[in-house]
Amino acid sequence: MKIKDIEIKGFAALAPMAGVADRAMREICVGHGAGFTVGELTSARGVMQGDKKSARLLECFDSDAVCASQLFGRDPDIMAQAALRAEELNPDFIDINMGCPAPKVAGHGGGSALMKEPTLAAKIVEEVARVSHVPITVKMRAGWDNDSLNAVELARMCESAGAAAITVHGRTRKQMYAPPVNYDIIRDVKRTVKIPVIANGDVVDAMSAKFMYEYTGCDYVMVGRGAQGNPFVFDEINAYFEGRNYTQPTLQERYKTCMRQIELMHKYKDPRTAILESRKHTAWYLTGLRGSASLRRMCGEISSIDDIKIIFEKALEQNPDM
Repeated sequence: MKIKDIEIKGFAALAPMAGVADRAMREICVGHGAGFTVGELTSARGVMQGDKKSARLLECFDSDAVCASQLFGRDPDIMAQAALRAEELNPDFIDINMGCPAPKVAGHGGGSALMKEPTLAAKIVEEVARVSHVPITVKMRAGWDNDSLNAVELARMCESAGAAAITVHGRTRKQMYAPPVNYDIIRDVKRTVKIPVIANGDVVDAMSAKFMYEYTGCDYVMVGRGAQGNPFVFDEINAYFEGRNYTQPTLQERYKTCMRQIELMHKYKDPRTAILESRKHTAWYLTGLRGSASLRRMCGEISSIDDIKIIFEKALEQNPDM
């Protein structure tokens, strides 16, 4: 797939999950074959006010894989100015968030709330695309609710306004992350626009990626929660589409990868934040193991890297065949 002149390798990208897909996780996923990553959603207003946290969220990293930054907001001028600031950190492209369902974003008119105002949404794309020197993409949902499934209309308007690609999460804002995924509307968007369409929603392994590609005709797929504690999902998807054999990682491999991710978190964040956030990531790496309930409880009390080592040692004892 190409986004304008940017060649995207592989078959799956990492979704921009707020509070989850930080720089450490993105680097780990790229190392396991993610074709591109998008940074956590960042407030355009925060960027323009010089907020240091917002600037950190926009950071990209040197890699052969494509790296993008994501902005949210509802003021076209502020979004355009923030995009120019984001460009200073060398993203390959800038994504505009029209899909976040969180009350603190949608409740203030940003994210998925823009789907209720398609004219404003298109104006934002137009203004950002007008000033930007890198491609502009849009991530949206199926609609606000089942009575307003307007992704097709909005995608057409965003394409006309200058968007270089569209990502569609096949759920409404009202659904949040509950089933089912509306594959039909992703397919309809793909049939409507000429720019690349990236499909998002319940892609968790090679077979779900295969289904998404075949049913919707999309140009690429995006993995969200399926990559939590499982960056190996990109290896699996790439192996399937390249006709290679794939072997699930051993528990020891999970352990090494988790520790590498935690080390990167410590590199990019203050120690307290890194440790607190390591609790959820460690728990995700332990999903599906025997004794996982008690192991997850232990994760909730992690206060040092040594605690993580102890938890995995216990996991290895309880799961010697993995």
